[in-house]
Amino acid sequence: MISTLLLRTSVILLLVGLVLGIVMGIRQDFVLAPAHAHLNLVGFVVMFTAGLYYRLVPAAGEGALAKVQATLLVVGAIIFPLGIAAVLTFGPARFEMLAVGGALIVLAAVTLFAWIVFRTTAVRAAVSVGRPAGLSLPI
Repeated sequence: MISTLLLRTSVILLLVGLVLGIVMGIRQDFVLAPAHAHLNLVGFVVMFTAGLYYRLVPAAGEGALAKVQATLLVVGAIIFPLGIAAVLTFGPARFEMLAVGGALIVLAAVTLFAWIVFRTTAVRAAVSVGRPAGLSLPI
């Protein structure tokens, strides 16, 4: 189930991000703060949100498009912060494309997720037309 993959992966990435933040705080060296922030935002917040949506709207998680979206999100959520960390540590000459590539993968994943959300909410809205206020479709 896609929701389970995204939820579990997001929590693992949150733990990694928290450990990175604690290490930065102990060392009082915050050079990697942008990588830490992107890891927590993309790796936890965005991924956990997508996982919750797929859990609440199971039809959204069915099919190849959702699998591609989830795969891109997991890959991008790892590559993007690693690329940022590499640029900050070793300089942009060799690693800038890693950060840019990761960012583009995340953009593709979020664009697909937006498509899935709009597609599945349009279906739900069309089905619920004519229902009395306060009644909703079971989730």
